[in-house]
Amino acid sequence: MNAPVSNTLVPSRRGFLQSTGLVLGLALPMGRGLAAAAPTAPFQPNAFVKVTPDNLVTIVIKHIEFGQGPATGLATLAADEMDADWGQVRIEHATNNDKLYANLFFGTMATGGSTAIANSFMQMRSAGATARAMLVEAAAKRWGVPAAEVKVSKSVVSHGAKKASFGELAAEAAAVTPPAKPVLKTPEQWTLIGTDVPKVDSVIKSNGTAIFTLDISRPDMVHAVILHAPAFGGKVKTVDDAAALATPGVVAVKAIPQGVVVYARDSYAAIKGRNALKVDWDLSTAERRSSEELFRAYTAEVQKPGLEYEKKGDAATALKGAAKTLEATYQLPYLVHAPMEPMDAVMEVKDGRLDVWMGSQFQATETSIIAGVLGIPPEKAVLHQQYAGGSFGRRTTSDMAFPAEAGAVAKAWGGASPVKFFWTRENDIRGGYYRPMVVHKLTGGIDAKGDIIAWDQVIAGQSFVIGTAMEKMIVKDGKDSTLTEGATEGSYDFANFRVGAHVMKSPVTTNWWRSVGHTHTAYVVETFVDELLALGGKDAVEGRIALMKDAREKAVLTRVAEMAKWGGPVPEGRARGVATHKAFNTYVAQVVEISKGADGLPKVHKVWCAVDCGVAVNPNVIRAQMEGGIGFALGHALYAELVLGKGGTVAQGNFDTYRSLRIGEMPEVEVAIIASTTAPTGVGEPGVPPLAPAVANAWRKLTGKAVRRLPFAHGDNA
Repeated sequence: MNAPVSNTLVPSRRGFLQSTGLVLGLALPMGRGLAAAAPTAPFQPNAFVKVTPDNLVTIVIKHIEFGQGPATGLATLAADEMDADWGQVRIEHATNNDKLYANLFFGTMATGGSTAIANSFMQMRSAGATARAMLVEAAAKRWGVPAAEVKVSKSVVSHGAKKASFGELAAEAAAVTPPAKPVLKTPEQWTLIGTDVPKVDSVIKSNGTAIFTLDISRPDMVHAVILHAPAFGGKVKTVDDAAALATPGVVAVKAIPQGVVVYARDSYAAIKGRNALKVDWDLSTAERRSSEELFRAYTAEVQKPGLEYEKKGDAATALKGAAKTLEATYQLPYLVHAPMEPMDAVMEVKDGRLDVWMGSQFQATETSIIAGVLGIPPEKAVLHQQYAGGSFGRRTTSDMAFPAEAGAVAKAWGGASPVKFFWTRENDIRGGYYRPMVVHKLTGGIDAKGDIIAWDQVIAGQSFVIGTAMEKMIVKDGKDSTLTEGATEGSYDFANFRVGAHVMKSPVTTNWWRSVGHTHTAYVVETFVDELLALGGKDAVEGRIALMKDAREKAVLTRVAEMAKWGGPVPEGRARGVATHKAFNTYVAQVVEISKGADGLPKVHKVWCAVDCGVAVNPNVIRAQMEGGIGFALGHALYAELVLGKGGTVAQGNFDTYRSLRIGEMPEVEVAIIASTTAPTGVGEPGVPPLAPAVANAWRKLTGKAVRRLPFAHGDNA
């Protein structure tokens, strides 16, 4: 897929303007901290590449960088096709411009679904190849030689003894007509793709010079925090703000549709003022049920067949004729994303123009929403994209609630000075947009030979897209695929198979969470198939492979079994479990080795992981994402649940009550990347789904107990 790239960028006061968009951002040289501004770039062949006379190559990154590595991967793609010296490559974040920087899978600027590298693979390579071709043509004209005889290596163009750097050729290259269809390298010609080039942001994130939204300061800026209703769906009735306004540093208190906002001269005063608020809330339409009450309602619902999402054969009839059957109900709680940096934005309105500083996941849409709330035309709104401290799905929602809230905060302030609006950790934990609570009921049957002949699955959970602008994109015939993905069109070829689902209603706000529906469907499918295989006397690895439809998935499972020496001896007091799952077109299989810890929970000693994500653009980033996904999944599987207590109020507020994995609990991880020439797929999310079921399968071997309710620390598992 060769996407067109623009070559009509022209200098402007704030960057490089085309149409209504700006190419702006933080300039980060490789291996160093912040650099002084580069000289004006005379060579900008397209929206993604710039070469300055000082020989720096700047790659514009259209995806948000919140730790998952696209800044490095996308820069690698363009730099390799250019034959640029990696030590002279830097990156800039793109601003809000759908025309230039849309996610090619979504049609708008967006980072999600593990698509950053996948949608940009050909686009960024084409951008780099275009720049290289123009530099080569410039050198050929300078020296009077055929372009085919000119060579390029590490930002140096040469023909025999004649040599010139990219920077030296920049002005001449700018006068060259871009090729209509640049010639791309073949895989054997790659020099950066497939290697562990250093991440572009490792140094600055280690030495503290990387800039995040919370680091932004503007002249006369006020700080704003919000108090939300104690139960989801609640609204402000009355506000007693006397004590808050009497707090030193507090300058205003405003009620907006989303809650009550305190404005102050610094963040400490804003938080202290918020603590002094006395608000009477209207909870007449709020969710007042507890988690336990919701679980009971969901469990009752899965006793019914639900809307049919997928069917093959006749599972009901096959179950009646089965030699043995197994039935299980799984309860999975609300989960918080809990990124290290909660939601935040800095907004400044001046001379009819809006400037926004934030780590935006849907850059053009979110900026336009803030502008719309403020009554500013979108073409007069500019995003200054920042690094973000994690997301896991949290930094955007299908209803775009945070930019709307941020816009309301800025509008209510109404002053001439900028506003820094930030959520505290308590806002984040209690503020909703959780991984939905889900209940599954499964019934399976095996024949006299132990083969699985029937599978029936019913799912109940909330939809976070129905009723939003994204409903038309995702929901077909009333079926929300985010609820059932990983259960429908799954790994196994069952002769008789059915999946049904119920969409549950609640004012509790939910959202995609790292690997979305796969977070719960993988757990349920992989633990239940493990039990059915055991019931039929089948080996967990061989039995899965016999059922699988996809050769690539068989390969990752075979590879991880080899890595772990599956079937070999296991140390006394330990057990091993396996799970595999395909998510976002990436295949991951994991084997874990566990024992029973002093706290009575699984202690995971080692995880073996095999992944097939197509072309491995940067193996080190892939390994890091697998390791990070494993740690993220393990902490949530063992400890995490967002609990609604009496009256629907959230029981947790910070990391003291919402437990995460600690560094001493992180297991050893060994990752194998399957060599592939297939187009790359995502790695930010697919490492998450197999971990929890692999641990549960090992735990059942060790203790004889199947874990039907997560987290493992829940009292039902004692």
